[in-house]
Amino acid sequence: MGRIKKGVLGGFSGKVGNVVGSSWKGIDYIRSLAASVKNPRTEGQMAQRTKFSVVMEFLRPIIPYLNVGFKPYANRQSGYNAAMSYNVNNAVAGTFPDITVDYPKILVSKGSLLGAENATATSAAGKITFTWTDNSDVNDAKATDLAMPLAYNTTKGQAIFKTNGAERSAGTDVLTVPDSWLDDEVELYLGFVSKDGSLVATSAYLGRIMIV
Repeated sequence: MGRIKKGVLGGFSGKVGNVVGSSWKGIDYIRSLAASVKNPRTEGQMAQRTKFSVVMEFLRPIIPYLNVGFKPYANRQSGYNAAMSYNVNNAVAGTFPDITVDYPKILVSKGSLLGAENATATSAAGKITFTWTDNSDVNDAKATDLAMPLAYNTTKGQAIFKTNGAERSAGTDVLTVPDSWLDDEVELYLGFVSKDGSLVATSAYLGRIMIV
């Protein structure tokens, strides 16, 4: 409730409807209330929030990997945040409310370093074997670049990976998987990083396999 301080022609203090009266250094003034700011839930906004949520759920288990894999794009932000930005905009499928991660479009590393060539992965005896063609000395690729293999169990929301695996010249690397992953399907990715960590290759998606 407002209070008249100097008669009906004087100023007032307090609130009357959407008008607020006050004074500053002896000067009376009035102003209107700011419009109420709500949290509108339009379909577009809800779709964007859902995209953010599903990508964040996918990326959370691999934050240490992303901080290496997206280091070239971590300008005033973490590699994880750079990865979030890229994948929310490029690696989701479906329409609200049925929005999902598009696994083949996911990038777990991104950069200018030459990537994997002819990369494949197989599973046997609780291990995943990654293989690739040694393309050392092509463009900026070096024999000493380190493999970054990653296996993501979407059923369990878990991942295993290396950020300093075998050298590019080796042409192969191995991940040992937990016993609890037996018969689960996993999504597979392979990136490379230079030995000094300054250059990163854009990851290759190697498909989905069952752990045997």
